[in-house]
Parts: sequence; C-alpha cells; structure tokens
Amino acid sequence: MMFNDKRIRRHSRRAFIALLGGAAAGWALATGGRKDALPVIGFLRSASLADAKHLIAAFQDGLREAGFVDGQNVRIEYRSAESRHARLPSIVRELMAVPVDLIVANHIAAIPAKAATTRIPIVFASGGDPRRDGLVERLNRPGANVTGIVFLSTDLAVKRLERLRELVPGNRTIGMLVNANSPNTEGERRDVQAAAQAIGQRLMIVDVSTEADLEPAFAAMARQGVAGLLSGSGAFMNSQRERLVSLAARHAIPAIYPEREYAVAGGLMSLGGSITHAYRQVGVYAGRILHGERPGELPVVQTSKVHFVLNMRAARTLKLTIPPAVAFQADEIIE
Repeated sequence: MMFNDKRIRRHSRRAFIALLGGAAAGWALATGGRKDALPVIGFLRSASLADAKHLIAAFQDGLREAGFVDGQNVRIEYRSAESRHARLPSIVRELMAVPVDLIVANHIAAIPAKAATTRIPIVFASGGDPRRDGLVERLNRPGANVTGIVFLSTDLAVKRLERLRELVPGNRTIGMLVNANSPNTEGERRDVQAAAQAIGQRLMIVDVSTEADLEPAFAAMARQGVAGLLSGSGAFMNSQRERLVSLAARHAIPAIYPEREYAVAGGLMSLGGSITHAYRQVGVYAGRILHGERPGELPVVQTSKVHFVLNMRAARTLKLTIPPAVAFQADEIIE
C-alpha cells in the first residue's frame, strides 16, 4: 500500500493547528479573554493557612496533574480568614477585585463565595453536606458555577462515638468539642446528641471557636471527669489538631478525631475520609475548569473510603489496652 507523505504532513499540520485552537479557546475562557496574563486562582480558607500546608501541597499536585503549575502557567492567590468567619465576605470581594478566574474554598468559605458571584467558578472541599447549606442543588449535575469534592467527616460523627465507646467502659461521660461558628458541623452536633440520648450515653458538649478556648475547654472536661473525647470536625479544629492532641495527652483523655492527620500528630485514633485526597481532586477539577469545562457540569464527587487509623504509641502512653476487635478494624496502625 502506497502512502502520500504530503497528504499526511498536511493532515498532521491541520490536526496540530486544531489542537492549538482548542487549547486557546479554553485559555480564553479561563482568563476572561486576557491574552497577556496567567489565569489566577483564589485559594480561600476560613481557618489558618499555616496549618494547611499539606492541603495546599495536595491541591498543587492535583493542579499539576491537570497541567498547571503555580508561577508558570497559573498564579495562585492565598487568603485566610484565620477563623474569623465574619471576614470572609470582604476577602471574597478582595479576590474578585484581583481579579481571580476561579475560587477554591473549604465548605465555610465557599458559602459567602457563592453568595458573592454567579460568574466566577467555585470548587469546594467539604466534609459536610453541600446541599444542606445551598452550595449545590444536585450532586450529579450541580449547575450554576459551583462544584466540588466531599470527603466523609461530619456524617461519621456517630460512628466515631461508637468506636470511642468500645474503649471507654461503662456509661462514663464522653466529652465533645464543637466549633460553634461552623454551619456545616451543626448537623454533627445534633446527630451525636440524638445517638447519645438513644443509648443513654452521658455527653458533655463544649463549644470552642478560638485557640484561646481550647485550654479552658479541656480543663472543664477534666473537672467533670470525662472518660473520652470526641473531636468535632471542620477547618478550625483541623487547624488546631496539634494543640488538641497535646491537650488530650496532657489530661490523659482518650480521643478520636475526624482525620488521619490527627493520629499522625500523636492522637489516639481517627475515623474519616481523606481530606488530603479531596484537595488533590479539587486541584484536578480546578485545572479542568481552567481548560474550559463548566463547573456546573462536573459532578460533585463523594469519597467513599473511610480510614480508621490507630496510634499504638498514644495508646501505650495512655496505658490503654486496645481490644483485638478494634485493632483488627484499623486500616493503618501507627507504632
């Protein structure tokens, strides 16, 4: 069979030009038509960025997977409300004035972002229910300008209570720390209260919203003789994970946390989805949108894997005997 080299070269050239044209169209969509500027992503977090370096790294990894590298073909503007949620609307306006082409936000920060714009795409990472707080109407086709990744966290609070009770004999009081300023953890509080009431479990709920609240909270629980601690979820609690783990160890309170990072920091155990994996997927979604895909047509992805992590070093420090049935269920054991 004979091949026409000239025809092949002409076809290849047309295909290459078409590919460039498609990429340019996506680029124009992402940058609002700015040909002389990099697209800009606003990375917004309600809590501290200093304690979210692992999440930022995961986001950048996902973004790199999608073909974007900060400082090369995209620019990232980082902002934090430092757990002062009243500041979030003004920070969103600040990002819009940059202007940014896309906003990445945790659950709490995504709420004022959505209220502020129907034009700028928003990609969220959430440990709660994005439908309950109006971030999206549907998960499969969210519509509008918002989509995101959901990792299991607040919905597992009752299971964390059950796991903790396996280590706390008798009907002794269990403490629960909850961030009172977090809308996506109110359901978590209600679920645990209902579950505790149904089984006759004594529960002491303590609200915390600033770092200064943590020491008095643990002192109050110690005075009440709590036998175990259920740490609430959310960005603020995650940003204070090392402090929470340290205070639990000081007061010799066995505790269960919502994410693996707490157990890595020395906490006794954690049960929840992977927030790090969620932020990597957020980076992938951000890249796809910058390439021209519509956020409303990207389904909200719910992670299904739940990780139970057990820190045996912490157990030994607390002089706890871990039942074999509990250890057997661990996906990861830290020695």
